[in-house]
Amino acid sequence: MFKFDERIENIAKEALEIASEEFKYIDTVTEYNQQKMLAAFIDNYVSETMFAESTGYGYNDRGREVIDKVFAQAVGAEDALVRHNFTCGTHTLTVALFGVLRPGDVMLSVSGRPYDTILPVIGVGSTENENMGSLRNYGVKYDEVQLDENGRLDYAAIEERLKSGPVKMVYIQRSRGYSLRPTIAVAEIKQVVDIVKKFPGTMVMVDNCYGEWTEKIEPTEVGADLIAGSLIKNPGGGIAKTGGYIAGKHEFVELCAYRMTTPGLGREVGATLGQSRELYMGIFNGPHVVGEALKTAVFTAAVMKLLGFDSTPEIHETRHDIIEAVKLGREDLLVAFCQGLQKGAPVDSFVTPEPWDMPGYDNKVIMSAGAFTLGSSIELSADAPLREPYAVWLQGGLNFHSSKIAVMFAAQEVLKVLDKEA
Repeated sequence: MFKFDERIENIAKEALEIASEEFKYIDTVTEYNQQKMLAAFIDNYVSETMFAESTGYGYNDRGREVIDKVFAQAVGAEDALVRHNFTCGTHTLTVALFGVLRPGDVMLSVSGRPYDTILPVIGVGSTENENMGSLRNYGVKYDEVQLDENGRLDYAAIEERLKSGPVKMVYIQRSRGYSLRPTIAVAEIKQVVDIVKKFPGTMVMVDNCYGEWTEKIEPTEVGADLIAGSLIKNPGGGIAKTGGYIAGKHEFVELCAYRMTTPGLGREVGATLGQSRELYMGIFNGPHVVGEALKTAVFTAAVMKLLGFDSTPEIHETRHDIIEAVKLGREDLLVAFCQGLQKGAPVDSFVTPEPWDMPGYDNKVIMSAGAFTLGSSIELSADAPLREPYAVWLQGGLNFHSSKIAVMFAAQEVLKVLDKEA
């Protein structure tokens, strides 16, 4: 079948031994979350009739109504919107931000500067297209609290900023984006929630992308008012072709529904167009697939450590999202890693990824992905901007056994570059 350098074969075997205890822990989290999801399906009487297609206005679509209840129960929220109409995670987050914030409100990001693609939504960063309809264009003010020197939430600074003036939304980006700071745990989000409760009129929104099902609890279960994410990441289970979700307090989810469609109609319209079956299957499959992705991340950290490269999270760290950042330190090694991973993809394995000027980013970006759904981050992929410290961010893996092979290909390509220098 596959032929690897004997050194890579041995490294893979050793990596599995090193990661054995982490795999056991991941299995306990996966089983717990899968039971939560199964209970939500059973308690809400999911049936074949809910997969039926609706067209036109989509009035009285029972499948659309029930999937919201299923997802809300699974994440411990009062309400949810699960829709194929959300085009991506950034779009979903945008609907949530515009749904809740009003002119004069202050949005306070307490996890530092958000991910690149959300910056034009807020209206910060680049001065191009000043009038594209950002939050700033509509009079929403933005402020941020930087992380501390360890890349952690600075609780004292957050509280001081909240004391200094009214804030409508405290915004937390749970995952690291293209940075090496730690992912934010649900327990840390709870500490922010406890601070915010001292300031009536302020709510907490969490960008939950990449974090769903990685822990036994979700941010909504510790008091976050709103969470949002993409269905082609964790919660879609590699089955949903597109879409996103918003979940949280009923009052805020309703406001988001009015922004999603139109004031007055909200969630009462929206044809499902035959997408319901895949959305139901996707969210049901989500906890299991996330477990496979977590195993892939741990295995990657172990393999690359044995090759002499540091990763974050480290092998034995508890994980709060599916992302593994490998610190390669050089552009050629970063490119080799991505090109090697592509060789183990089920789709487009023959393609050689190259860096390119990707819309929304200030640096060239290289992306390795051989996915059944274009851009699906829960399927194994790796990407990075070509800038210091030349780290690559790996995520996903529909099943560990296949992902293991792809990671071995990536390691082998890195080894080839190193061998040329020896």
